Amino acid sequence: MVELYQSQGCSSCPPANANVNAIADRPEVLALSFGVTYWDQLGWTDSFAKPQYTARQWDYARAAGRGQVATPQVVINGGRTTVVGANAAQLAAAIQAAGSPRGGPAITASPDAVALAAGRGAASTVWLVRYDPKVRQVAINAGENGGRTLPHRDVVRQLVHLGNWSGAAVRFALPAAGEPGLRTAVLVQQGKGGPITAARRI
Repeated sequence: MVELYQSQGCSSCPPANANVNAIADRPEVLALSFGVTYWDQLGWTDSFAKPQYTARQWDYARAAGRGQVATPQVVINGGRTTVVGANAAQLAAAIQAAGSPRGGPAITASPDAVALAAGRGAASTVWLVRYDPKVRQVAINAGENGGRTLPHRDVVRQLVHLGNWSGAAVRFALPAAGEPGLRTAVLVQQGKGGPITAARRI
């Protein structure tokens, strides 16, 4: 589970963006790109950023005892494993060391619902993520990346709190996508900024 926090207005972000894009087709990796808002005041408003995604990055920072956030940042399996992402070898090593999310429930899905099996584990938040799998070429007309066209992939378009899981089997109806062409994933995460214990594309 790989989450990239970036901004179109950040000149340090394109290498990390390219490295995460390069691993997006690996079947064992779920790579998601979250646009954050705190670069928007420096001349370019990120076209994919949402305050909700900035808040999510802050949740990770607070949970790890960090007093600030920065871009680019890659968070692996939630929690404390983070790298800048601009070094492809370092990113690959961190993903290899982290392995798959573990400790959470089995996730099954039908076209209109998702079910989490009973099991042992800490009380967790269940997230629905809808993301755009296509490569989107974005022309940046101002700010640090002004004049460049940058490829974006697996951009998160919706992050929805489906409910909670605390060990008992549970089922959640899936809301309508609202935007064509998006793919869907479900994440099970302990607390705010805690580890992701289960994840599945559906």
